[in-house]
Amino acid sequence: MWDWADPKAYLHDEISSDKRNPMVNPNGPIYGALEASADYMPVIDPKTHTATKIPLVVRDADTPSEGDTPLAQPSPYWGDEAIWTSRANAHSFSMDKQGRVWVAARIRNNKTASFCQQGSAHPSAKEFPLPQSGRQMMLYDPKTKKVTPVDTCFGTHHLNFDSNDVLWFTGSGPVEGWFNTKIYDQTHDEAKAQGWTAFILDTNGNGKRDAYVEPDQPVDPTKDKRINAPFYGVAPSPGDGSVWGSVLGTPGSLVRLVPGSNPPSTALAEIYDVPFKDSKASGSGFAPRGMDVDSNGVVWTTLSSGNLASFDRRKCKGPLNGPNATGKQCPEGWSFYAYPGPNYKGAVESASADSAYYNFVDRFNMLGVGRDVPLATGNESEGLLALVDGKFVTFRVPYPMGFYGKGIDGRIDNASGGWKGKAVYSTYATRAPFHVEGGKNTTSKLVKFQVRSSPLDK
Repeated sequence: MWDWADPKAYLHDEISSDKRNPMVNPNGPIYGALEASADYMPVIDPKTHTATKIPLVVRDADTPSEGDTPLAQPSPYWGDEAIWTSRANAHSFSMDKQGRVWVAARIRNNKTASFCQQGSAHPSAKEFPLPQSGRQMMLYDPKTKKVTPVDTCFGTHHLNFDSNDVLWFTGSGPVEGWFNTKIYDQTHDEAKAQGWTAFILDTNGNGKRDAYVEPDQPVDPTKDKRINAPFYGVAPSPGDGSVWGSVLGTPGSLVRLVPGSNPPSTALAEIYDVPFKDSKASGSGFAPRGMDVDSNGVVWTTLSSGNLASFDRRKCKGPLNGPNATGKQCPEGWSFYAYPGPNYKGAVESASADSAYYNFVDRFNMLGVGRDVPLATGNESEGLLALVDGKFVTFRVPYPMGFYGKGIDGRIDNASGGWKGKAVYSTYATRAPFHVEGGKNTTSKLVKFQVRSSPLDK
């Protein structure tokens, strides 16, 4: 465990390696995102056990600041001081195969560039113009030590790479956005490297995207249908080129997006609602948040009902397009796993009182309990929850009290080093680190998790 950041800053995410190849950046620095609190990336060097800071730079002078928000009332810890002053509002990361860090971060005010808007010749803007977005992107290159602001028309929140070095995002509202880093490296043209698409269901069942009705209109069996399905979690499937996202709400949904040959005009979506009080599913739940996809294309999402849920599209029996494919078409694809610990007294709709914000699939056995083991942040149990062979193992952080994880990732520093050569990382990510045991001068901490393959291993 390492201290990082400062007592007024809270951590949202951390990143140590490329999710697709966790042998990237071996023994290298681990980066943190401070969201609304401060304009730097905290960094831990695990070889020297030192904490440093990388300043973040916005592009435009009129970029808003979190410090502009009036205080609701004085803090018992900080009085009238506005301790959150970030303009960049850096939220989450992805690391590429070069060890560069791509950050969902704000660089300007909300108004988008002209190429994003109505009348633009940009292929995505012609289909669905975007007049504003609240967060864009930054690129940090550890070789040059340079932070570069990168504009996007769509909003950004969480982000993940597919196998073609394309970043896919949440935070884009009515569209799904992407950024091709290969094109950007070749051209340094922000407009050319990015695109976005609306979420269109193939409700006429002909296998292609056609004219569609709007979300507030009834299904027309002769047309497709656009839905509002803003992604909260996002993960490209490692197998078939599809991109999955979780959609908040009750019961909430998972959405599968297939880009097609020209994504702004060919992408098609499928939506699968979480079964809620549905006897046809092997359980029920509601309100997904984080999500990830395992090596077999099975989607895992954490639910506010106190469950971890999986969705396996291969189990679906009925048609996955057509006028009835609007969310209820595959209850048999869902499975539910109650988080350990007590439930609320008298609760009938929740499975556990524990609450998990996000989850991560350990596809490479970096923790040491198996490949494709799903992990979730046990935010009420102060630990990580690992589903191993259908049963949860709790990795509780006992000291200091108050561990509250959001981001999880892992890294292999030495492929031949056994359990010592790999690990999973998370961070104390509560918005109030001064509520952690230790009080006002306590900083967030980076936590490294490892499991010995045998109790006798040294």
